[in-house]
Amino acid sequence: MEDLNLTTAQYSLFGSILTIGGMVGAVTSGRIADYIGRKGAMRISAGFCITGWLAVFFSGGYLSLDMGRFFTGYGIGVFSFVVPIFIAEISPKNLRGGLTTLNQLLIVTGSSIAFLLGSVITWRALALTGLIPCIFLLVGLFFVPESPRWLAKVGKEKEFQETLQKLRGKDTDVTREAAEIQAYIQTLQSLPKARTFDLFQRQYTRCVLIGIAIMVFQQFVGINGIGFYASQIFVSAGFSSGTIGTIAYACVQIPITIVGALLMDKSGRKVLIMVSAAGTFLGCFLAGVSFFLKAHGLLLRWVPTMVLAGVLIFISSFSIGMGAVPWLIMSEIFPINIKGVGGSLVVLVNWLGAWLVSYTFNFLMSWSSSGTFFLYSGVSLTAILFVAKFVPETKGKTLEEIQESINS
Repeated sequence: MEDLNLTTAQYSLFGSILTIGGMVGAVTSGRIADYIGRKGAMRISAGFCITGWLAVFFSGGYLSLDMGRFFTGYGIGVFSFVVPIFIAEISPKNLRGGLTTLNQLLIVTGSSIAFLLGSVITWRALALTGLIPCIFLLVGLFFVPESPRWLAKVGKEKEFQETLQKLRGKDTDVTREAAEIQAYIQTLQSLPKARTFDLFQRQYTRCVLIGIAIMVFQQFVGINGIGFYASQIFVSAGFSSGTIGTIAYACVQIPITIVGALLMDKSGRKVLIMVSAAGTFLGCFLAGVSFFLKAHGLLLRWVPTMVLAGVLIFISSFSIGMGAVPWLIMSEIFPINIKGVGGSLVVLVNWLGAWLVSYTFNFLMSWSSSGTFFLYSGVSLTAILFVAKFVPETKGKTLEEIQESINS
């Protein structure tokens, strides 16, 4: 963005304001998805993203750049809530994990493609490429059915039956599943309308605690700091350039996320996230040891290789579980009457964590490179202990059965 002559402060704001937009999107996402449906929320999100990318493309100064980035962040913030919820609500229980992880795979693939494109085209042209998936989504939504659970919730009985049958196949008997959904909806409709303060009632304490905690762990293992500043990390470790390491970082995510998608409905959510957290611990610990050796002038020839190995282990481990599983669990654990406000709170926590980690990373690295990675590795260990103690296994259960297991 050299032609706009941005100052360092303006450039930093441009980078961070996307997460601020994401926070605002997270706060409003639940209400939007509840009032106008999951498809309606996705249409609004796509509209904001298109507006944002166009503002970036036509920008003549930092103000329009910031507004474009904010609008794009808002759209992504709504997407980050409504897409996992929509997938969970339309999927049969035996495919829910894999389909939700497929969403994460496509996100990872998109970010990797954007990174590679950004190295060969201008940033204005790159902004235009952001319009392509938005347009495809808007067109595709005309052919995608609405969430049957949302239709049942708002009393559209005929559409609910037709949509569920369409999703499961015309020859499938959906009588039992439809009865279970309707019985659960009727029970929830007898409850008062959910408000944010209702999340702190005793019966919702556990699902709120689990939802918030797993998002805190997802962010504070350091993913956005390490991801945003991978190139600088490799240069600090002793590489002459961070390009090779960063490309390796981007490319390794795709095959590993595919493995995670295949394992999601076989190994289970709980085991997968614990194995993933163990891997992020190992990767951060190895990188921390490497920077410790460098600070003390030991094994300097091996430090760059060890840091590269540590970062690649970290991103591989994160991609196999920590990246997708928290979003899946978030979409599963909240009862439908508080799914809007509960999901909004959890997504807000996620975006706030993303901002805090990306904002503090350089300060932490200035304080101690090794200490930064040791700190992240400590968060990974804590995540393992928390998941083992508090998070229920949701594999192979309907959303209604999950509620019974949480409240039992």
